[in-house]
Amino acid sequence: MSLRSKIVSTFKLHGLSLRSDATACLVEALDGLGNEDIKGWLDQFIQIIQKKPLKPGAIVRDVIESVIEECGVGAGDESNAFLVIDAFSVPRFLYNNDRKKFIQDTSPISIHSTADDKARLFCDRYTVLHQRTLRHELFSVPVLGSGTAAAKYQLQPVEYLLSSSAQLGNVLVFGMIAQIKEGSYFLEDSTGSVEMDIGEAVFHAGLFTENCYVLAEGVYEDKLFHVTALGFPPPEPATYSRSHLGNLNFFGGPSAACCKSSGQLIALEKNLADMAIVTLSEVWLDQDVVLDKLRVLFTGFAEAPPAAFVFCGNFCSMPCGPGYYRALIDGFKTLADLIADFPSLLEKTRFVFVPGPSDPGPGNVIPRPPIPDLFAEHLLTKIPLASLATNPCRLQYCTKEIVVFREDIMNKMCRNCIRLPSDDVDLPTHLVKTLESQGHLCPLPLHIRPVYWTHDHSLRLYPLPDLVVLADKYDPFTVKSQTGCTTVNPGSFARSDFQFKVYFPFKGDIQDSKIP
Repeated sequence: MSLRSKIVSTFKLHGLSLRSDATACLVEALDGLGNEDIKGWLDQFIQIIQKKPLKPGAIVRDVIESVIEECGVGAGDESNAFLVIDAFSVPRFLYNNDRKKFIQDTSPISIHSTADDKARLFCDRYTVLHQRTLRHELFSVPVLGSGTAAAKYQLQPVEYLLSSSAQLGNVLVFGMIAQIKEGSYFLEDSTGSVEMDIGEAVFHAGLFTENCYVLAEGVYEDKLFHVTALGFPPPEPATYSRSHLGNLNFFGGPSAACCKSSGQLIALEKNLADMAIVTLSEVWLDQDVVLDKLRVLFTGFAEAPPAAFVFCGNFCSMPCGPGYYRALIDGFKTLADLIADFPSLLEKTRFVFVPGPSDPGPGNVIPRPPIPDLFAEHLLTKIPLASLATNPCRLQYCTKEIVVFREDIMNKMCRNCIRLPSDDVDLPTHLVKTLESQGHLCPLPLHIRPVYWTHDHSLRLYPLPDLVVLADKYDPFTVKSQTGCTTVNPGSFARSDFQFKVYFPFKGDIQDSKIP
């Protein structure tokens, strides 16, 4: 049997048909391979194609070309291993309750949004977390005849409480904490809102603020929900999420499919097993002592250049005022000259700059655009592999997904907490629990931390990435959760004795580092 006939018959066995140009593309890609290799590649192609949103009719050449690129028939190119993804280019997926799947919203998005967009922001957060919670073994409804045990808990909407005139005991409701009246907390969902009495409630792990989505258990009586226990919806490992969501690329980037399914990137990651990514926060370029320590840092990595240095702001120690802009421009210029002294880093290492709260930019609303090119013009000219990123930004290194967020989130979450945890020593664990459960980088009320309503999806942590970098002024920490996601805070480089974190993507290890 010819190669062409083998391709056509294999696709027909799976109920797929190819246009002639698509078949020719596959013949060209697989020509010269052995029978076993051809069979393996075809099976992998079909597996990816079946997870794509295909149009009716025969499969066209463009689809086949994208699948071949994702699978990577052959070794990968090291220059394509690292991607910096703009927060404003992250794809937006909306959950369709009728079809029980996510559908990409390709309509144009503007930062000049309407009041409807603000309501949609909270509805989207609710639907994402609600569908995720219903899949959990504690709440999922068993299939008839499957022999599995019934769900241990049944979630009720708020309208279930409002529609009852009698007392309801041991009710479990999923909704958002809101303060509709001053001094009174309400539980709100898409069906209504009910006032809560949380005076006797037991708070589970996490930092509970307004606008957080919670599971509230208690008794409903006399139009008041007396809460006995308050907890977050259980987070979901990324592998489990993708087993239900398919190969959709929620993270962003040029590929239509998730990077985890790319054979090219998997092979490339194995070849680059010793590569590292170095993260630093609050790198004050106007301080001579900081620049001296950076020279020591670059000297140490010159013999084994890392994949990237990720620098987070603020990049100037002085407040905005006379001389601020000149100091920032001079700081980036000095840094460019410093990097140029290390040819190995200049040639092989990427340099990513994420703006901080005090760095120049249009207002204090997230996501923030990059630092204007004007301030780093000399750096961008002299360092070809330098990138000015948004805040937050997303980094893809081979198959690893990394989210970088420069925000003093710990202080703001604790300051706006309804009730602080009793074990203050373990605050980082509580913070990570909150962010993973909420599936969001910043679950604070919008008046505390303003967000562009139409770009709220760029702050989602769903599915969970491999690494979250919370560049915070708080003490450095590393938290590895049971979901498989690692969260780190490199701490302030300038304030915390020049500490930083080194991430090894292939092994998933984090190394605490410090310059003496």
